Amino acid sequence: MNKPTALATMCALVLAAVGLSGCGDPGEPQVAGPAPSPTQARGPVYVSDTMGHPLTRPTSFGLTEFSTVSRLSWRSWGAAKAVATGRLSGMWCLPRCSGDGYPATIELSRLQRRENVSYYTFATVRSAHLPPRDTDDLSAVRLPLPEP
Repeated sequence: MNKPTALATMCALVLAAVGLSGCGDPGEPQVAGPAPSPTQARGPVYVSDTMGHPLTRPTSFGLTEFSTVSRLSWRSWGAAKAVATGRLSGMWCLPRCSGDGYPATIELSRLQRRENVSYYTFATVRSAHLPPRDTDDLSAVRLPLPEP
């Protein structure tokens, strides 16, 4: 085979491959298969307080700069959601709540893995005693997550 013919043949093959790769509908990509499942906890599961301290099944912790949950009794821990009942307090509720706080339910969710442990990164607090403005602030609390 001489060089011009080999080179011409190679160019024709490359052009054909490039031309074929452009065939088809350039529309939206097609996704098939089952949706990914939520993050599964592996290893110990923690929640970080406002100071970034990792806690497991805490009896109390700083939820936000202005709110604390205490006297927590956990019904579940370590699954996709952790649920506890306890008391919610903060400077915002004084003197109405007399330092003891309001009865509340706290739900932790959105597990994120960090190396060989998992952290809850989101909290929702419910209490029939909260004024509407405080209910909104505590219905979607982003919890601190240690840097990877």
